[in-house]
Amino acid sequence: MKILIIHGPNLNMLGRREASIYGNATLDDVNRQILDLSRELGMAAEVFQSNSEGGIVDAIQTKEYDVLIINPAAYTHTSVAIRDAIAAVGKPAIEVHISNIYKREEFRKESFISGVATGQISGLGVEGYLLAVRAARKIIPQ
Repeated sequence: MKILIIHGPNLNMLGRREASIYGNATLDDVNRQILDLSRELGMAAEVFQSNSEGGIVDAIQTKEYDVLIINPAAYTHTSVAIRDAIAAVGKPAIEVHISNIYKREEFRKESFISGVATGQISGLGVEGYLLAVRAARKIIPQ
């Protein structure tokens, strides 16, 4: 089983931006934890980060994976294109947010992605990614 983890815009700045919201872990720290847990659970994982909506859509459509874990970041609230790409490929998708989007600004409370996601994890910090990896393992058991 292979999982694809997509980090959306500005997540490359983890550890340097708004630590009170996003914590102190860098994206490399997060990816290391994801890859370590994936190996421990017997899964292959690929991580991908893009600040570009088109890059994210291309990855969803062209990369090989069984389950998608995606933090669309700001595109959560704006991207019909990412939503449509997830719907088009027809694979399970888990939406992850480091912060609780429902406790933030009003515009962040609407997710265009949630309607096509298998599930959503929000507000549990970096642990949300690890919970998503565990959930992916259960969605498609080997």
